[in-house]
Amino acid sequence: MANPGAYYLGEGMPAPAPAIDGLDTEYWEAVKRHELLVQNCNTCDRPQFGPEWNCHRCHSFDLGWKPVEGNGRIYSWERVWHPVHPALQDSCPYLVVLVELPNHENVRMVGNLVGDPMQTVEIGAEVRPYFEDHEGNDEIDPFTLVHWEVVE
Repeated sequence: MANPGAYYLGEGMPAPAPAIDGLDTEYWEAVKRHELLVQNCNTCDRPQFGPEWNCHRCHSFDLGWKPVEGNGRIYSWERVWHPVHPALQDSCPYLVVLVELPNHENVRMVGNLVGDPMQTVEIGAEVRPYFEDHEGNDEIDPFTLVHWEVVE
């Protein structure tokens, strides 16, 4: 992270954690290593995200994870003006983007777009992942969030 201890959005949001059933554990472990993974069907070789127990295409239950280069393109976006959680009271506005990974059958991921919240956002703009590390404490384990930043 470029500025340790400085977070894109304010502190106080609940920390993300793998689902109780373990379906997305491998994803969160990879993000801590600053790697981006998508689920991949071992039967028909189709990538998909978010994680599911079966393939969206062939319905196989034989799924794994594959690393992806993170660069994608903005498919859609929203400037958020109203906090959806009390911890975000001082963080508005902020930008949320839906990023399409064209080299991975157009898998899409949601995240925040870092930088000036009033920046001009263009559909189709190239973005790359921005990994934001959060230190743990007595109550939560360390975690990493995936945001996106525009490729200049």
